[in-house]
Amino acid sequence: MTTGFFWDERCFWHSGGNYAGLLPVGGLVQPGGGLPENPETKRRLVNLLHVTGLWGELATRHAPVATEEDLLRVHPRDYIETFKAKSAEGGGELGLRTPFGPDGFEIASLSAGLAKAALFATLKGEVDNAYALSRPPGHHCLPDFPNGFCLLANLAIAIEAAQTHKLTDRVAVIDWDVHHGNGTEAIFYDRDDVLTISLHQERNYPLDSGDFADRGSDGGVGYNLNIPLPPGTGHAGYIEAFERLVIPSLHAFQPDAIVVACGFDASLVDPLSRMITGGDTFRAMTEMTMAAAADLCDGRLMMAHEGGYSEAHVPFLGHGVLETMSGSDIHAADPFQAKFEGQQPNERFNRYVSDLIAEMAETLDL
Repeated sequence: MTTGFFWDERCFWHSGGNYAGLLPVGGLVQPGGGLPENPETKRRLVNLLHVTGLWGELATRHAPVATEEDLLRVHPRDYIETFKAKSAEGGGELGLRTPFGPDGFEIASLSAGLAKAALFATLKGEVDNAYALSRPPGHHCLPDFPNGFCLLANLAIAIEAAQTHKLTDRVAVIDWDVHHGNGTEAIFYDRDDVLTISLHQERNYPLDSGDFADRGSDGGVGYNLNIPLPPGTGHAGYIEAFERLVIPSLHAFQPDAIVVACGFDASLVDPLSRMITGGDTFRAMTEMTMAAAADLCDGRLMMAHEGGYSEAHVPFLGHGVLETMSGSDIHAADPFQAKFEGQQPNERFNRYVSDLIAEMAETLDL
């Protein structure tokens, strides 16, 4: 396999504002730490790829920024102009928890450009599959309201560009970030040419979105699937959700390309979730997605990096995904494996999750 890896050091230079975790500094909130979304999880993934040697087996590439034309297919001009102006003034904050520093607009456009280039390379057959190390992330960004660390809708921008250039007609998006992919959902909610699937911890972020009952509107009814999973869902629950809901939905839709919003924040040790997944979970989901892509769309698969806030764990999870995508024999063992195995839900909780998934599958007639 030839796996394209699209990245740029400048994406690591995106900077947030004066935060302590998720709280703006002020009053009794003391400075320290910054936002959970920081460059180290991504930079340490690149470092690990170099140290293990997997870097040398990937087709590493850079990409140009997404053009204004690309951005305007998704975002209104007034939002783009406001973002550009604040960026030129040295930075600021738009929406909810989306601070940025100098050149914030240019770096966000580069992040979207990496996703676009990775998808184009896959669709043109230049690589077998591709991974975009996009930062800042994008799946929470609405057309005119950035939120949850996301300033531009990276995947939507890439998909719209690919469709405009007649490279694809029907795209399936799988979002396994632990938080609901509300931005991607909103952009394609009334469309039948893009299937959006989001597996997420229920009522995590955003608090008011991600319900299973939200299936799309107008011509898009039936083309949005939310799979809200309870806190504490472990490996077995994720795999069953994939087997009983995600994969059958892909086969019913028959996409000509599959795109994954690849967040690693369902990690056992992530500070912004309460799920129990590890390296085996992400390898298995990647394997199943690749098999579906091979069956449905000649293997056309692209992943773009989204969340994941454990500096220690994310590099190993990302390495496992890239090992699987590339078919490499180079392996970086998950150092949290024993902890992951020891904290899996008990049989009673697994049955509870399984019953929820079965109910969803029965409702969808899968």
